Amino acid sequence: MATEPDRTSDGKLPTIRDVAARAGVSVMTVSRVINKQSWVSPKTRSRVEEAIAALNYAPSAVARALAGSDDRRVALLYRASTTSAYLGELLLGALDNAADHRLHLVVERCDGASAEEIVAQVQHARVSGVILPPPLCDWRELIEALAAKKIKAVSIAPDIVDSGELTIAIDDKHAAFEMTRHLIELGHRNIGFIKGNPQHRASARRLEGFRQAMRANGLSDDEQWIVPGDFSYRSGLDAAERLLDLPVRPTAIFACNDDMAAAAITIAHQRQIDVPAQLTVCGFDDTPLANAIWPTLTTIHQPIRDMSREALALLAAEIREGGTANPHVKLDYRLIRRQSDAVPPRRPKTGV
Repeated sequence: MATEPDRTSDGKLPTIRDVAARAGVSVMTVSRVINKQSWVSPKTRSRVEEAIAALNYAPSAVARALAGSDDRRVALLYRASTTSAYLGELLLGALDNAADHRLHLVVERCDGASAEEIVAQVQHARVSGVILPPPLCDWRELIEALAAKKIKAVSIAPDIVDSGELTIAIDDKHAAFEMTRHLIELGHRNIGFIKGNPQHRASARRLEGFRQAMRANGLSDDEQWIVPGDFSYRSGLDAAERLLDLPVRPTAIFACNDDMAAAAITIAHQRQIDVPAQLTVCGFDDTPLANAIWPTLTTIHQPIRDMSREALALLAAEIREGGTANPHVKLDYRLIRRQSDAVPPRRPKTGV
């Protein structure tokens, strides 16, 4: 995270004028360097950059936030297990809404750090609130450590919802139930399921929804049809290979996210299995990838951007107003049908 700017001899934060004076240039020249405008000579640019580094100067918006103005900093924390598509949607939603709430967004990856170390980093950066996507949303030690330091936190898709916490979620279990029921209504009976990262509790909820739908319709949820994944495209390739190597292969594959579903379609193409005529493939999330592959992907639309927008709104209300009337926001999902699902292929007749 960014460090706090050094203070000048009178205790104030360094200003753009201090940078200009140290570099021996005009304020306008410093502004041009900060905004990466091209009409500054390399020599002058170097002097300005050295002055910025020496003073540990931060541009005015950040400096105002650090100084405690009405603009505040919030952090989106994430781990490497968060897929780029999911993280990208979260970022786009947050960036769309940050300015409206006079919030400055910090994005920080926190693999390998303890809860205490993360809280210390957040405090050092003068962050007023944090957004915790999966799997951080279920790290109770971190949530409790943040609360102990009076740092507001919004958990996205947590497994356990405490009455005193801020949460944003959809009904993952019912969404997976609905997708599985859709496949059954198309006529599929041999349905494979690719699990997500076990550290993400949403994966377990989706598996539970799949199992319930299968059992409710008198179908087997045999373990051979349920294979591990970790939400990555690579894991989806391995999982699809395993399912399609079964003696009786599935007529449909339901993957726990779009990346793994796209990987399953790739393996089908490599094996010259027609999707969806010979194999239906469905995903979860409705990230941009769902519309970028061929055939386009039938999936559950999870409003990821809206989730991060709502998270910022909750943080803004908590930081500035001391609370919100609705700390637990439940958003709707939708089953989006595209080109990757169809009725199962008919088995060829045998005998004369």
